[in-house]
Amino acid sequence: MAASAAPFDPRALAAKLHGLRRSRSQAPTAEFALPADLRHAMDAQNFLVADEAIASNAWKVTVSPDGQAVTAPLHPYVEADSGARIPWQRGTRFEAEIAVRLGRDLPIRRDGAYSRADIVDAIDAVYLGAELLASAVEESGRISFLLFLADRLGNSGYVLGPRVEKPLMDSAGGTPLKVTFNGQPIFDAPAQHPKGDVLTWLLDYANDGLRPNTSLKAGALITTGTLCGAIELITPGDLEIAFGNTASFRLILV
Repeated sequence: MAASAAPFDPRALAAKLHGLRRSRSQAPTAEFALPADLRHAMDAQNFLVADEAIASNAWKVTVSPDGQAVTAPLHPYVEADSGARIPWQRGTRFEAEIAVRLGRDLPIRRDGAYSRADIVDAIDAVYLGAELLASAVEESGRISFLLFLADRLGNSGYVLGPRVEKPLMDSAGGTPLKVTFNGQPIFDAPAQHPKGDVLTWLLDYANDGLRPNTSLKAGALITTGTLCGAIELITPGDLEIAFGNTASFRLILV
């Protein structure tokens, strides 16, 4: 009789991901024990967060290929006015994003869904931000989204830029966005979110009855998704982001 497969070990997966991240290297999906479901993936992510000693209250939100809202912490997290220096590694990609800080809790609702207006009302401040991506998985989430979720959705850093006016959440799509890297333009076009509305994934997550009770508390910083796609940065260097005529900032990849 064939031996049964060993049970999935989220702690072992987290340790492997952590080791790859520390060495700034990658391994192909085939070399990992894969999470079978969302709970396994989040268990592994939580162990990875503990291994990395992540304490910031900053998060990214997105949805899985089958429409499940998911989140992961942003780390390292820095603010542009405090001297933004983020580690670079081969394969690092960049995304310009809108981030929001909650001014009050969004507890799980059992008696109806949050509306977009509810989310807007809960937001205290809006910012321009920059996410860096460098997954420990060679294929990122193209083969196993659950493995990518365990790997903190590929996040490798976040820089919070300047505060912007709250109505910019409604008009972010179409706002001129220019990004230069080492003085050379790498994006110069109207901003465009994958879902059109920058609050779509945050609204999806707020209405997820399975999210932790500790999620979406007042003070949490949530980044909402790329406005320029994911742009690979093939060397370290200086990145400058200008959003319309009202917000710009600079960060250094080292």
